[in-house]
Amino acid sequence: MTMSTEEASKLIFEALAHGVAGDRDNAIGKLNSVCEDADGPRMYGVCCALAGAGAHMLRRIYGDKAPKTPEEGMFVLQELQPGAMGDDPAKAFSVRFLTAWANGDTDTTDALFTAATRASGEQYIGSVCALFADVIGITRLALDQDKTA
Repeated sequence: MTMSTEEASKLIFEALAHGVAGDRDNAIGKLNSVCEDADGPRMYGVCCALAGAGAHMLRRIYGDKAPKTPEEGMFVLQELQPGAMGDDPAKAFSVRFLTAWANGDTDTTDALFTAATRASGEQYIGSVCALFADVIGITRLALDQDKTA
């Protein structure tokens, strides 16, 4: 039986909370519970939920001074993660997906996710895990910044 969207959402955010707290085993366990139960559309929803949390934290970090192009007022990939386009396809997926989501570009998030699902199983899993790890890192950065403010 497939878990409800509410259950999945709760587990995703519990996974993030465990990750931010440094409890790697519980973080991975919660995320794995959702992923094992998920089909393609549900996994896209998982990635969108993660990116939504990451975009929220980016806005907490940058406020109205977000890295953006002067013409379009958008988050810019190179400003968020210099060198993210290197030899790590999973990392590139993560930063591209998060940047597209933060910019409200769902056509790009859909295309990136579709491409990730066509990659090898290991690369696909690595892409979702990289997104999860990046959102945890961004959340930690936002919380640290709040403590010093």
